[in-house]
Amino acid sequence: MIKETEIVCQPEQHGDEAALKKLAASALNISANQISGLKILKRSIDARGRKVVYRMQVRAFINEAYQPESYIIKYPNVKNARPVIIIGAGPAGLFAALQCIESGLKPIILERGKDVKQRRRDLANINKKGLVNPESNYCFGEGGAGTYSDGKLYTRSTKRGDVNQVLKTFVAHGADEDILIDARPHIGTNKLPGIITAMRESIQNAGGEVHFDTKVTGLMVEFGKIKGVKITGGEARKADAVILATGHSARDIFGMLHRQNILIEAKPFALGVRIEHPQEIIDRAQYHCEDRGEYLPPSYYSLVEQVEGRGVFSFCMCPGGIIAPCATEDKEIVVNGWSPSKRNNPYANSGTVVQINLEDVKGDDGDPFKLLRFQQEIEQIAFTAGGGNLVAPAQRMVDFVQGRISADLPKNSYLPGTKTINLDEVLPGWIAGRLRKALPVFGQKMKGYYTNEAILVGVESRTSSPVKIPRDKETLQHPQVQGLFPCGEGAGYAGGIISAAIDGINCAVAAAKMLA
Repeated sequence: MIKETEIVCQPEQHGDEAALKKLAASALNISANQISGLKILKRSIDARGRKVVYRMQVRAFINEAYQPESYIIKYPNVKNARPVIIIGAGPAGLFAALQCIESGLKPIILERGKDVKQRRRDLANINKKGLVNPESNYCFGEGGAGTYSDGKLYTRSTKRGDVNQVLKTFVAHGADEDILIDARPHIGTNKLPGIITAMRESIQNAGGEVHFDTKVTGLMVEFGKIKGVKITGGEARKADAVILATGHSARDIFGMLHRQNILIEAKPFALGVRIEHPQEIIDRAQYHCEDRGEYLPPSYYSLVEQVEGRGVFSFCMCPGGIIAPCATEDKEIVVNGWSPSKRNNPYANSGTVVQINLEDVKGDDGDPFKLLRFQQEIEQIAFTAGGGNLVAPAQRMVDFVQGRISADLPKNSYLPGTKTINLDEVLPGWIAGRLRKALPVFGQKMKGYYTNEAILVGVESRTSSPVKIPRDKETLQHPQVQGLFPCGEGAGYAGGIISAAIDGINCAVAAAKMLA
């Protein structure tokens, strides 16, 4: 017999199988020795009361053998199947490729950057020397931006597709099974490269192709139908379906589409700063105790406030994390955050940003590059303010709100270094002003948040793409080009690893339907 029930346990019990069996037996009104095995289905931390507890949905195997689930996926060989070109090897591209294989199509991934192993050298040059390789950085390369910026798998995109399918695919390629049960699943930057490599090997072993250092420079379109792509050097790659999954920072792709008279549109996004606290401040606020102890993970937060008709909100919160330099071109500052799997760094950081609409920026609303140019301009101002070498402009939180330059800056995780400055010199007044009003309110919502021990580092500007590539809601194809499938974050249809992966799957399914 198999039964499911909910149990509540103390933090020190959450990894104790015997204790969990007793709790499940009590909930089911049976003896603990009747339970041969216990499978945790969902797990979350409840910090609403005075004492923090774990809540779990469990499946109990009663008087019958426990049968662990297998996550092995057997892919068919598609070496000689009809090709689909996928531009970009981020989560959208990789999951599109795996779905193509399951649909009997041969994926050919073209990635401008390097594989995960070689990317490390370029990231080291960014952190240590302030040198940005425009083709291989935190945003470009195998696995996309998510590979070296955390691997957070939390999503609200549950209606777009099967989230569990995505999570199980990660597990099949080496991720811990905990991501299937945790309320806010997380892989960790230290573990993601191996998982991404295993996914690539699955694609290649099934007869698919993955090409690195291969930059697409043009689309081949005849009579409104896609016929393939051109890459650097003029070489042509032919296919009747192209999935465009290049990520939110591939500005040259937007320019390429515009030059070929393929419709693109300006899209609202959000911009602000990355805020870092000592992790212990966040833990005290969220867990209501001086020391979280060894049985609770570093805590997270999510904050939002409406200020003068615009949302101000935390974004991509990284407990036990590090602030990273994520520029994709010279002379610009872009910051993001990531955490290792154990989230054991002493700082907690989060993007804290203001929603930007078309009317907020001067210029023609019909100009598809209107918000992209604004994004780029702020990043370049931030670079100049930092003084070069990717040193980031920064300010203590209370100093920023009260309008004074910080006499010094707290220790922080941003490796290229920070420079004390008035962030009003970097952020437009209508963005800085909304942040200035929101931060004390956040402090009222979360005790200890509003403090001069926190540092604001500028700028957090790549929250999503400032350009959208339109597509038909039913076919997922571009309205002007049959066989072109705009996909993922770069096209404006995703906002994280899971939603991008789901969109990749959906585009691959749509491509298979078109090619049938």
